[in-house]
Amino acid sequence: MTQSNVGVIGLGAMGLGIARSLQRSGFKVHVCDVRDEVVQAFAAEGGVACASPAMMAAACDIVITVVVNAEQTETVLFGDQGAVAALRPGSLVIGCATVAPTFAVELGQRLADKGLAYLDAPISGGAAKAAAGQMTMMTSGPADAYLKAEAVLAGMAGKVYRLGDVHGLGSKVKIINQLLAGVHIAASAEAMALGLREGVDADALYEVITHSAGNSWMFENRVPHILNADYTPLSAVDIFVKDLGLVLDTARTSKFPLPLSATAHQMFMQASSAGFGREDDSAVIKIFPGIELPKAQGKE
Repeated sequence: MTQSNVGVIGLGAMGLGIARSLQRSGFKVHVCDVRDEVVQAFAAEGGVACASPAMMAAACDIVITVVVNAEQTETVLFGDQGAVAALRPGSLVIGCATVAPTFAVELGQRLADKGLAYLDAPISGGAAKAAAGQMTMMTSGPADAYLKAEAVLAGMAGKVYRLGDVHGLGSKVKIINQLLAGVHIAASAEAMALGLREGVDADALYEVITHSAGNSWMFENRVPHILNADYTPLSAVDIFVKDLGLVLDTARTSKFPLPLSATAHQMFMQASSAGFGREDDSAVIKIFPGIELPKAQGKE
Protein backbone atom coordinates (compact mmCIF):
# COMPACT_ATOMS: atom_id res chain seq x y z
CA MET A 1 0.00 0.00 0.00
CA THR A 2 1.38 3.41 -0.97
CA GLN A 3 0.36 6.93 -0.11
CA SER A 4 -0.90 7.33 -3.68
CA ASN A 5 -4.27 5.89 -2.59
CA VAL A 6 -6.28 8.62 -0.87
CA GLY A 7 -9.92 8.58 0.20
CA VAL A 8 -12.31 11.55 0.23
CA ILE A 9 -15.58 11.20 2.14
CA GLY A 10 -18.10 13.85 1.13
CA LEU A 11 -18.36 15.27 -2.38
CA GLY A 12 -20.08 18.56 -1.73
CA ALA A 13 -18.86 21.85 -3.16
CA MET A 14 -15.55 21.62 -1.28
CA GLY A 15 -15.08 17.85 -1.22
CA LEU A 16 -15.49 17.45 -4.95
CA GLY A 17 -12.93 20.18 -5.56
CA ILE A 18 -10.51 18.49 -3.17
CA ALA A 19 -10.97 15.12 -4.90
CA ARG A 20 -10.32 16.64 -8.31
CA SER A 21 -7.28 18.58 -7.09
CA LEU A 22 -5.76 15.44 -5.58
CA GLN A 23 -6.43 13.53 -8.77
CA ARG A 24 -4.64 16.20 -10.80
CA SER A 25 -1.74 15.89 -8.37
CA GLY A 26 -1.32 12.22 -9.24
CA PHE A 27 -3.17 10.49 -6.42
CA LYS A 28 -5.54 7.58 -6.95
CA VAL A 29 -8.61 9.10 -5.35
CA HIS A 30 -11.28 6.90 -3.80
CA VAL A 31 -14.57 8.68 -3.06
CA CYS A 32 -17.71 8.11 -1.03
CA ASP A 33 -20.88 10.18 -0.69
CA VAL A 34 -24.51 9.57 0.21
CA ARG A 35 -25.39 10.65 -3.35
CA ASP A 36 -24.39 7.77 -5.59
CA GLU A 37 -24.83 9.81 -8.76
CA VAL A 38 -22.08 12.22 -7.64
CA VAL A 39 -19.77 9.31 -6.80
CA GLN A 40 -20.37 7.68 -10.18
CA ALA A 41 -19.78 10.95 -12.00
CA PHE A 42 -16.39 11.30 -10.30
CA ALA A 43 -15.60 7.68 -11.10
CA ALA A 44 -16.22 8.52 -14.76
CA GLU A 45 -13.45 11.13 -14.38
CA GLY A 46 -11.00 8.43 -13.31
CA GLY A 47 -11.70 8.15 -9.59
CA VAL A 48 -12.63 5.03 -7.64
CA ALA A 49 -16.24 4.76 -6.44
CA CYS A 50 -16.72 3.31 -2.95
CA ALA A 51 -20.04 2.17 -1.58
CA SER A 52 -19.10 2.96 2.03
CA PRO A 53 -16.39 4.62 4.11
CA ALA A 54 -15.31 1.15 5.25
CA MET A 55 -14.77 0.01 1.66
CA MET A 56 -12.68 3.13 1.04
CA ALA A 57 -10.64 2.64 4.22
CA ALA A 58 -9.72 -0.88 3.16
CA ALA A 59 -7.90 0.58 0.14
CA CYS A 60 -6.44 3.80 1.57
CA ASP A 61 -4.00 4.79 4.30
CA ILE A 62 -5.19 8.41 4.26
CA VAL A 63 -8.88 9.32 4.56
CA ILE A 64 -10.13 12.92 4.33
CA THR A 65 -13.54 13.70 5.78
CA VAL A 66 -15.19 16.69 4.08
CA VAL A 67 -18.61 16.55 5.71
CA VAL A 68 -20.74 19.26 7.31
CA ASN A 69 -20.46 18.81 11.06
CA ALA A 70 -19.40 16.69 14.02
CA GLU A 71 -22.43 14.42 13.76
CA GLN A 72 -21.61 13.50 10.16
CA THR A 73 -17.93 13.09 11.04
CA GLU A 74 -18.93 10.66 13.78
CA THR A 75 -21.13 8.70 11.38
CA VAL A 76 -18.62 8.31 8.56
CA LEU A 77 -15.83 7.33 10.95
CA PHE A 78 -17.53 5.25 13.65
CA GLY A 79 -21.02 4.48 12.34
CA ASP A 80 -22.28 1.43 10.48
CA GLN A 81 -19.76 0.82 7.67
CA GLY A 82 -17.61 3.61 9.11
CA ALA A 83 -14.00 4.04 8.07
CA VAL A 84 -12.22 3.58 11.41
CA ALA A 85 -12.91 -0.15 11.82
CA ALA A 86 -11.35 -0.84 8.39
CA LEU A 87 -8.30 1.42 8.65
CA ARG A 88 -4.93 -0.20 9.23
CA PRO A 89 -2.91 0.94 12.27
CA GLY A 90 -0.77 3.92 11.37
CA SER A 91 -3.31 5.29 8.89
CA LEU A 92 -4.23 8.97 8.90
CA VAL A 93 -7.57 10.74 9.16
CA ILE A 94 -7.69 14.38 8.03
CA GLY A 95 -10.82 16.06 9.39
CA CYS A 96 -12.01 19.08 7.39
CA ALA A 97 -15.45 19.70 8.92
CA THR A 98 -16.07 22.78 11.05
CA VAL A 99 -16.52 21.31 14.52
CA ALA A 100 -16.24 22.38 18.14
CA PRO A 101 -12.61 22.45 19.28
CA THR A 102 -13.53 20.08 22.12
CA PHE A 103 -14.82 17.56 19.57
CA ALA A 104 -11.55 17.76 17.63
CA VAL A 105 -9.56 17.07 20.81
CA GLU A 106 -11.73 14.11 21.75
CA LEU A 107 -11.66 12.71 18.21
CA GLY A 108 -7.88 12.89 18.11
CA GLN A 109 -7.67 10.88 21.34
CA ARG A 110 -10.21 8.29 20.18
CA LEU A 111 -8.29 7.74 16.96
CA ALA A 112 -4.96 7.57 18.78
CA ASP A 113 -6.41 4.87 21.03
CA LYS A 114 -6.97 2.81 17.88
CA GLY A 115 -3.46 3.39 16.56
CA LEU A 116 -4.54 6.02 14.03
CA ALA A 117 -3.16 9.51 13.40
CA TYR A 118 -5.44 12.55 13.16
CA LEU A 119 -4.98 16.01 11.70
CA ASP A 120 -7.46 18.68 12.80
CA ALA A 121 -7.72 20.49 9.45
CA PRO A 122 -10.74 22.72 8.78
CA ILE A 123 -10.80 24.46 5.42
CA SER A 124 -11.78 27.80 3.90
CA GLY A 125 -11.84 29.48 0.51
CA GLY A 126 -15.00 28.27 -1.18
CA ALA A 127 -15.71 25.85 -4.00
CA ALA A 128 -13.63 27.68 -6.60
CA LYS A 129 -10.43 27.59 -4.53
CA ALA A 130 -11.05 23.97 -3.56
CA ALA A 131 -11.39 23.06 -7.23
CA ALA A 132 -8.15 24.89 -8.03
CA GLY A 133 -6.27 23.26 -5.14
CA GLN A 134 -5.77 26.72 -3.63
CA MET A 135 -7.92 26.67 -0.50
CA THR A 136 -6.68 27.57 2.98
CA MET A 137 -6.26 24.92 5.68
CA MET A 138 -6.07 25.66 9.42
CA THR A 139 -4.32 22.62 10.83
CA SER A 140 -3.05 21.25 14.10
CA GLY A 141 -1.80 17.87 15.23
CA PRO A 142 1.28 15.84 16.13
CA ALA A 143 4.39 15.71 13.98
CA ASP A 144 3.73 12.16 12.74
CA ALA A 145 0.36 13.26 11.34
CA TYR A 146 1.99 16.09 9.39
CA LEU A 147 4.65 13.72 8.08
CA LYS A 148 2.01 11.38 6.69
CA ALA A 149 -0.10 14.27 5.34
CA GLU A 150 2.59 16.37 3.68
CA ALA A 151 2.10 15.32 0.05
CA VAL A 152 -1.69 15.28 0.31
CA LEU A 153 -1.83 18.75 1.86
CA ALA A 154 0.38 20.09 -0.93
CA GLY A 155 -2.01 18.61 -3.50
CA MET A 156 -5.22 20.05 -2.05
CA ALA A 157 -4.37 23.48 -0.63
CA GLY A 158 -2.62 26.71 -1.50
CA LYS A 159 -1.95 27.69 2.12
CA VAL A 160 -1.53 25.22 4.98
CA TYR A 161 -1.19 26.90 8.37
CA ARG A 162 0.42 24.72 11.05
CA LEU A 163 -1.04 26.09 14.27
CA GLY A 164 0.45 23.69 16.79
CA ASP A 165 0.83 20.07 17.80
CA VAL A 166 -2.39 19.96 19.83
CA HIS A 167 -5.70 18.96 18.27
CA GLY A 168 -8.36 21.67 18.48
CA LEU A 169 -6.19 24.65 17.61
CA GLY A 170 -7.12 24.36 13.93
CA SER A 171 -10.80 24.25 14.86
CA LYS A 172 -10.45 27.27 17.16
CA VAL A 173 -8.99 29.36 14.35
CA LYS A 174 -11.68 28.12 11.94
CA ILE A 175 -14.56 29.14 14.16
CA ILE A 176 -12.99 32.59 14.61
CA ASN A 177 -12.88 32.82 10.81
CA GLN A 178 -16.54 31.79 10.76
CA LEU A 179 -17.34 34.48 13.32
CA LEU A 180 -16.08 37.09 10.87
CA ALA A 181 -17.62 35.40 7.84
CA GLY A 182 -21.06 35.18 9.43
CA VAL A 183 -21.01 38.73 10.79
CA HIS A 184 -19.82 40.06 7.42
CA ILE A 185 -22.61 38.26 5.53
CA ALA A 186 -25.22 39.51 7.99
CA ALA A 187 -23.84 43.06 7.81
CA SER A 188 -23.76 42.92 4.01
CA ALA A 189 -27.40 41.85 3.95
CA GLU A 190 -28.34 44.65 6.36
CA ALA A 191 -26.53 47.25 4.24
CA MET A 192 -28.17 46.09 1.02
CA ALA A 193 -31.57 45.96 2.72
CA LEU A 194 -31.21 49.56 3.89
CA GLY A 195 -30.18 50.61 0.38
CA LEU A 196 -33.22 48.92 -1.12
CA ARG A 197 -35.48 50.46 1.52
CA GLU A 198 -34.10 53.93 0.72
CA GLY A 199 -34.59 53.48 -3.03
CA VAL A 200 -30.92 53.21 -3.98
CA ASP A 201 -30.24 51.29 -7.19
CA ALA A 202 -28.94 47.91 -5.99
CA ASP A 203 -26.41 47.40 -8.78
CA ALA A 204 -25.03 50.90 -8.34
CA LEU A 205 -24.75 50.38 -4.59
CA TYR A 206 -22.79 47.18 -5.11
CA GLU A 207 -20.46 48.90 -7.57
CA VAL A 208 -19.76 51.79 -5.19
CA ILE A 209 -19.24 49.68 -2.06
CA THR A 210 -16.88 47.23 -3.77
CA HIS A 211 -14.66 50.20 -4.66
CA SER A 212 -14.92 51.85 -1.25
CA ALA A 213 -13.71 51.33 2.30
CA GLY A 214 -16.88 49.54 3.38
CA ASN A 215 -16.17 46.55 1.14
CA SER A 216 -15.43 43.07 2.45
CA TRP A 217 -14.69 39.76 0.76
CA MET A 218 -18.12 38.48 1.81
CA PHE A 219 -19.92 41.59 0.54
CA GLU A 220 -18.18 41.30 -2.81
CA ASN A 221 -18.83 37.55 -3.06
CA ARG A 222 -22.37 37.24 -1.68
CA VAL A 223 -24.21 40.36 -2.82
CA PRO A 224 -24.19 39.22 -6.49
CA HIS A 225 -26.32 36.27 -5.38
CA ILE A 226 -28.88 38.80 -4.13
CA LEU A 227 -28.62 40.96 -7.27
CA ASN A 228 -29.14 37.88 -9.47
CA ALA A 229 -31.89 36.48 -7.22
CA ASP A 230 -29.91 33.24 -7.20
CA TYR A 231 -30.04 31.61 -3.79
CA THR A 232 -28.62 28.26 -4.91
CA PRO A 233 -26.80 27.14 -1.76
CA LEU A 234 -23.03 27.31 -2.18
CA SER A 235 -23.01 27.74 1.60
CA ALA A 236 -26.42 27.59 3.21
CA VAL A 237 -28.11 29.70 5.88
CA ASP A 238 -28.14 26.65 8.15
CA ILE A 239 -24.35 26.38 7.92
CA PHE A 240 -24.10 29.68 9.77
CA VAL A 241 -26.80 28.68 12.23
CA LYS A 242 -24.40 25.84 13.08
CA ASP A 243 -21.07 27.66 12.83
CA LEU A 244 -22.05 30.79 14.75
CA GLY A 245 -23.62 28.44 17.28
CA LEU A 246 -20.19 26.80 17.69
CA VAL A 247 -18.62 30.25 18.09
CA LEU A 248 -21.06 31.19 20.84
CA ASP A 249 -20.78 27.80 22.57
CA THR A 250 -17.00 28.12 22.67
CA ALA A 251 -17.13 31.64 24.09
CA ARG A 252 -19.81 30.72 26.61
CA THR A 253 -17.52 28.25 28.36
CA SER A 254 -15.19 31.10 29.32
CA LYS A 255 -18.03 33.64 29.76
CA PHE A 256 -16.68 35.76 26.94
CA PRO A 257 -19.17 38.22 25.37
CA LEU A 258 -19.67 38.21 21.59
CA PRO A 259 -22.50 40.70 20.92
CA LEU A 260 -22.07 40.93 17.13
CA SER A 261 -21.83 37.15 16.75
CA ALA A 262 -24.97 36.71 18.83
CA THR A 263 -26.92 39.19 16.71
CA ALA A 264 -25.75 37.61 13.44
CA HIS A 265 -26.65 34.17 14.78
CA GLN A 266 -30.17 35.35 15.56
CA MET A 267 -30.47 36.73 12.02
CA PHE A 268 -29.54 33.38 10.49
CA MET A 269 -31.84 31.61 12.96
CA GLN A 270 -34.68 33.89 11.88
CA ALA A 271 -33.99 33.18 8.20
CA SER A 272 -33.90 29.45 8.87
CA SER A 273 -37.14 29.43 10.85
CA ALA A 274 -38.77 31.39 8.00
CA GLY A 275 -37.99 28.51 5.63
CA PHE A 276 -34.74 29.72 4.05
CA GLY A 277 -32.36 27.40 5.89
CA ARG A 278 -31.32 25.44 2.82
CA GLU A 279 -30.93 28.50 0.61
CA ASP A 280 -27.64 30.32 0.08
CA ASP A 281 -26.50 32.18 3.19
CA SER A 282 -27.09 35.49 1.37
CA ALA A 283 -30.81 34.70 1.77
CA VAL A 284 -30.48 36.13 5.28
CA ILE A 285 -31.51 39.39 3.57
CA LYS A 286 -35.03 37.94 3.27
CA ILE A 287 -35.69 38.60 6.95
CA PHE A 288 -35.89 42.36 6.40
CA PRO A 289 -39.44 43.73 6.02
CA GLY A 290 -40.65 46.34 3.60
CA ILE A 291 -38.10 45.85 0.84
CA GLU A 292 -38.44 44.53 -2.70
CA LEU A 293 -35.58 42.21 -3.54
CA PRO A 294 -34.12 42.01 -7.06
CA LYS A 295 -35.82 39.45 -9.28
CA ALA A 296 -34.12 36.99 -11.59
CA GLN A 297 -33.69 38.34 -15.10
CA GLY A 298 -36.68 37.55 -17.24
CA LYS A 299 -38.92 37.02 -14.19
CA GLU A 300 -41.36 39.62 -13.03
